[in-house]
Amino acid sequence: MLIDSHCHLDFDELAHDMDGVLTRMKASGVSHCVTISTRVERFAEIRAITEKYDNVWCSVGTHPHNAHEELHITADQLARLSEHPKCIAIGETGLDYFYDNSPRKAQKSGFVNHIAAARKTGLPLVIHARDADADMADILQEESRKGEFPFVLHCFSSGEELARTGLELGGYLSFSGIITFKNARQVLEIAKKAPLERILVETDAPYLAPVPHRGKVNEPAHVIHTARHLAEARNISQEELAATTSTNFFRLFSKACKGPVQDL
Repeated sequence: MLIDSHCHLDFDELAHDMDGVLTRMKASGVSHCVTISTRVERFAEIRAITEKYDNVWCSVGTHPHNAHEELHITADQLARLSEHPKCIAIGETGLDYFYDNSPRKAQKSGFVNHIAAARKTGLPLVIHARDADADMADILQEESRKGEFPFVLHCFSSGEELARTGLELGGYLSFSGIITFKNARQVLEIAKKAPLERILVETDAPYLAPVPHRGKVNEPAHVIHTARHLAEARNISQEELAATTSTNFFRLFSKACKGPVQDL
């Protein structure tokens, strides 16, 4: 069975048919997913989804697009919210210099605050990085010197240097449908070379649907296409890829092992 390590079930494209989305997910061979927080002030909605569905976990955090709106959220507040039994991660947080929807100073401040929460709780940090490789690497290195924290560079689409830095610091790389795109050969090469024990798969649904669904609304069931493509690229069986990425998932998101895990 596969696990979709990153999706957004609360977004409108999926929320209107959540029962259907999760039924199709399970039918496709994807046992669980993590619905990722983008606004702490909407955490109650995320939390409610996990309370309704046994095979959904969540995170708590502020997306860099919204960093300037939630700078008042402290690391202690994040830690307290993360005590919910179905909350297994902090984030997503990070830096996005492609859209620059939030001032870069606010993005950096929010990112460091989330790192403090991850360090405080021991929960993994879900990191968004786009067009910000140098600053991202600098912050990860500087903050790691203050104390280690677990993390994943989600929907990895950055360069080799950031991949190397993240792996050297003990982080994981999560790959989305981007690796199925013809114009993403560099990302696929990184996915092929990364240590097998440090990779995850995800959808980032409702975005970035993999081939053959590219251009359509993405959903957790479609992670099977990303996994199949990655298995072929690495010359391993789909079964091995699924088993390994699931093992990696539970190693990183260790809190997920503490509650009931069904249908694995």
